[in-house]
Amino acid sequence: MMLKPRYRILCFFVALSVLLPFSTVRADQPFQRLLPFLIDLAGWQGEKPDGMSMQMSDTNMTTATRDYERGEAKAHASIIIGPAAAGALAPIQSGMNMQTSEGRMVTSTVRGMNVLKAYNSKDKSGTLVVALDKNAMFSLAYEGVAEEEALALADKFDWKAMQAATQTK
Repeated sequence: MMLKPRYRILCFFVALSVLLPFSTVRADQPFQRLLPFLIDLAGWQGEKPDGMSMQMSDTNMTTATRDYERGEAKAHASIIIGPAAAGALAPIQSGMNMQTSEGRMVTSTVRGMNVLKAYNSKDKSGTLVVALDKNAMFSLAYEGVAEEEALALADKFDWKAMQAATQTK
């Protein structure tokens, strides 16, 4: 008779010790601090923001992303921290500017931040990349949207707050 209550108590503590570490791991993912910056856009249907954090012995990478749709138009917002961002920022650092009959790639300063604007006029698609730090960036890729509207959409995001959050360790 005494065995059953002890067995139940033992099972409870074993289950608690197994489940407790998993609950604290989920709450501490580095990408979660970036998700609030991927805001709702008026007139657009936004999917739930998501992210990924990867830590290895010699490098870390964190991404937060959110997809948006409005009819046939699509937009994809990303915040990336790590080597992938550093590589993608190379054209901004070199001051690349290129124009063709099909589109353009222009670096400039917008709101005091270095920005790369790439646009393909044929299919109304492009990407806006904002340098948040030497290894952190915000990008808004879009299709089926005019360049001016895409720039207005990107302007709705708080780049300075993103910049501050990407510099927080």
